[in-house]
Amino acid sequence: MFKKLLPLLLVIVSAAYAQAQQFKILLFTKTAGFHHVSIHEGVAGIRNLASRHNFSVDWQENADVFNDKSLANYAAVIFLNTTGDILNDAQQAAFEKYIKSGKGFVGIHSAADTEYDWAWYGKLVGMYFKTHPAQQTAFLDVKDSNFPGLERFPKRLLWTDEWYEYKKPYNADDLKILITLDEKSYDPKTNQGTGMGAEHPMAWYHNYDGGRAFYTGLGHIGLVYSDQSFLDHLYGGIYWAATGKGLK
Repeated sequence: MFKKLLPLLLVIVSAAYAQAQQFKILLFTKTAGFHHVSIHEGVAGIRNLASRHNFSVDWQENADVFNDKSLANYAAVIFLNTTGDILNDAQQAAFEKYIKSGKGFVGIHSAADTEYDWAWYGKLVGMYFKTHPAQQTAFLDVKDSNFPGLERFPKRLLWTDEWYEYKKPYNADDLKILITLDEKSYDPKTNQGTGMGAEHPMAWYHNYDGGRAFYTGLGHIGLVYSDQSFLDHLYGGIYWAATGKGLK
């Protein structure tokens, strides 16, 4: 008798667990260009965030998940170090419909090095990657501490990463800048870097086409995905993108 009831009990327990989660996230890591070795550390870090903050996450590299039925399961989609042309026309259309329905997007680092020929996505992510100097330590300046996840950040933070420079003009003119990079604190003119000038954005957010979009340029180095400051920053973006909550 117990053996017959066991499958039913497992279904009930699984359903109760799913209902207890705050929201569900799609974590997408497909690359069609440069492949970051830190992706797996990023996946582990986001899974740890999910356990810590009581949400669920599905990790996918197969773009077939970008259809109306599958996307309907998620409150937000994370592009973690994606690169290049990763969605076909039908998948792009499904993602546009998804955002227009009021859902959220989180872009991490090379999400800005993705889908250069898709103008809608360019506006969603806000800026496209141009180049970067050699990895260095520099100072980050927090411009808006009212965004979730930044309330515990100092106004100025020493950080080491791969400092993306972004193309100008920006793809969207309504971006709310959260963090900037102090170019006086490092040498931007190394490797192929040229610098961006007085304002060098590194994280931002905006409402877009009915939905929400958050982006952070941090996240190249694998160990940042076990750094509590970065995880606070990242979860704040995930939380806001998924729920629309957290702004003061």
